[in-house]
Amino acid sequence: MSKPERDLLSHTSVTTVLEANNLSKRFQEAGVETTVFTAVDLAVKSGEKLAIIGASGSGKSTLLHLLAGLDTPDSGEVLLNGCAFSSEKDGVRGKLRNQFMGFVYQFHHLLPELTALENVMMPLRVRRMSAQKAQQKSEHLLTRVGLGHRMHHKPTELSGGERQRVAIARALITEPKCLLADEPTGNLDHRSADQVFELLLELNQEFNTALVIVTHDLALANKMDRQLCLLDGRVQSAHIESFL
Repeated sequence: MSKPERDLLSHTSVTTVLEANNLSKRFQEAGVETTVFTAVDLAVKSGEKLAIIGASGSGKSTLLHLLAGLDTPDSGEVLLNGCAFSSEKDGVRGKLRNQFMGFVYQFHHLLPELTALENVMMPLRVRRMSAQKAQQKSEHLLTRVGLGHRMHHKPTELSGGERQRVAIARALITEPKCLLADEPTGNLDHRSADQVFELLLELNQEFNTALVIVTHDLALANKMDRQLCLLDGRVQSAHIESFL
């Protein structure tokens, strides 16, 4: 076990599972530098539900990728379970992400050649869990999300809502401390979107996993414990009523 993993496990009593301190991010294109956001601070507690809203292009997805360690900030730090995360090397961040964090994309990002069951098993197999144990655990969770009868189907044989349920199961199979979701219902029809969102809320409560969602749907954001808005490169508390 690496030192970062030992540090994370030693902080099991920490109630703030994900924290950003003074995050800034810039991009350069054709010699022009664009600041996405500066001095972003936020903290997410165990079991909390947080929505991040903002106009298209405000940097919501960029912020989520920084929180997930999929990208690195130009300045500032992300803490996972009280320990430095964003400053670690790519390989270490990937290992810690597998151990303590789940991520759901707008477009499910399932491996098309694998069945639903095999996709959900993958994070456990990366951990070197035995195939038998990984399969048992994955079958149980797929049944929990209503796909017990579809687990041997490949993504192309599933509906959009079903594919997103598989993606949620894959993200939660490791029982992460925090689940990040980037527009998880944005590619679904209204009925499927509502079902997927309600499932996320149920599993958030069931697993006591912190839930951070980027969404443009203000009605969904209003169902979360707290909302933050990215505006003019800054993050601030949002009152949904003022947007409706």
